[in-house]
Amino acid sequence: MSAAPVGGEPGHPQRRDDRPRRDDRPGRHDRGDRGSGRDRDSRDTRGSGRDRDTRGGAGGRDGRGRVDSGRYGGGRVARAAVDRPRLAAFEAVAAVHRDDAFANLVLPIILREAGLFGRDAAFATELTYGTLRHLGTLDAILTAAAGRDVARIDPPVRDALRIGAYQLLHTRVPAHAAVSSTVDLVRVIGEGATGFANAVLREVTTKDADAWVAQLAPPVDTDPVGHLSVAYSHPQWIVRAFSDALGGDLGETTRLLIEDNVRPPVHLCARPGRADAAALADEVGGAPGAFSPYAVYLSGGAPGDLAAVADGRAHVQDEGSQLVADALVAADLDGPDRRWLDLCAGPGGKAGLLGALAVGRDAQLTAVEVAEHRARLVAEATRGLPVTVLTADGRDVGVEPELPEGHFDRVLVDAPCTGLGSLRRRPESRWRRQPADLPPLTRLQRELLTAALRAVRPGGVVAYVTCSPHTVETHVTVTEAARRCGFGVDFVDARPLLPAGMPGLGDGPTVQLWPHRHGTDAMFLAVLRRS
Repeated sequence: MSAAPVGGEPGHPQRRDDRPRRDDRPGRHDRGDRGSGRDRDSRDTRGSGRDRDTRGGAGGRDGRGRVDSGRYGGGRVARAAVDRPRLAAFEAVAAVHRDDAFANLVLPIILREAGLFGRDAAFATELTYGTLRHLGTLDAILTAAAGRDVARIDPPVRDALRIGAYQLLHTRVPAHAAVSSTVDLVRVIGEGATGFANAVLREVTTKDADAWVAQLAPPVDTDPVGHLSVAYSHPQWIVRAFSDALGGDLGETTRLLIEDNVRPPVHLCARPGRADAAALADEVGGAPGAFSPYAVYLSGGAPGDLAAVADGRAHVQDEGSQLVADALVAADLDGPDRRWLDLCAGPGGKAGLLGALAVGRDAQLTAVEVAEHRARLVAEATRGLPVTVLTADGRDVGVEPELPEGHFDRVLVDAPCTGLGSLRRRPESRWRRQPADLPPLTRLQRELLTAALRAVRPGGVVAYVTCSPHTVETHVTVTEAARRCGFGVDFVDARPLLPAGMPGLGDGPTVQLWPHRHGTDAMFLAVLRRS
């Protein structure tokens, strides 16, 4: 059985086709990294000398990014010497970097095909996600240890070295086992580079992680952003964006970066009317959430194997996503309250919660998703609920017959975004996103929010949500859309719409949730009422 998705729901660009591209982010729930195993390998380090040849053998991979041992110089004998969890981690990391794959999608397939379960699967998962989280710092260390930029190292060998360095610096794996197993792996994927790999990793062992950071990071007093970037493995532009959103507080920014590098728990949503969170927690061996009345925390395991998930009583959803969806329903409303709209519904987590809440309110939800394959996921997630799934562009309010203007009482805009608020669940995203992604995304966000304000009736409410704390995707987008919409819009204080006693909600009227403050993804919420 493969691991099931866990975690939050990063934003998803709307597209007019259903081809699964990288930014479509199918299945936004992250499968997470559930625990780590301890290496028991005590083999001696193999390979010697400071061979700088990193070209390796011809090698090859199959269409799914898995190592094809028959085409590597090492063949079956060398492959048999490679620890299977480490080989699985390599295949996943290589697929992420070579094919722009998502770890949460490829790793479960690799684990299943390799027949890895229990501690072996947990160890492979820890190596995969840990390596991807710490990639920037690992690359800086490997550059210093190799005496050349990592970009000049053959990609398969580079990925193997990253996994080896992660073991040396961030796990309890004995140094000799981490070096030996990585050299074995390089013998399969990069014949001729074993001496080089051995020499580089032995150099890595000369310092611990803190000592490497002290050597390589810029001084914190003269370049605090550069220092934090190296120390906590985030691109500088993301560190700067986090710091800006936190009012320039570098101490709190540091706590956020640390939290981004910690394995997040699995969050379940107990669907209202179908399950009780406390009873579900007892059933699955979890604990009720801290804030959402529907949240259950799991320490590990494969949530897709749970009976409650299989029979539709619960689904995997970050607690922050639950809170912002529930806030829309909690907002006061004058007049009718039966027509709800989820304008960017794929893959269906928030639509599933809204649909369950709609049952108790005698309401109907229209869930809009532009990509056909994601619309199918929404239909599956909302089966048996009062939800109509519409495959359409959310900006076509007033054009689509089923999206008339001034028709809906409550509207959710779960806007496509950079997903910077869920980096702990999708660590590869921090290395893929660029500042150049912001202009087209923010333009789309404004267009969708403007469409939502057209769709809601006077007196109705719109909740604008992003899984990003970047100020241009949050405050700037909301302010600009409200200013340009052409009719009156009032901000509703979102803080009272969240559970009483939640700390760190700011001065309002908008709310920014944070991993280090609330244990959720960094969800932003603004609630607007059309006057």
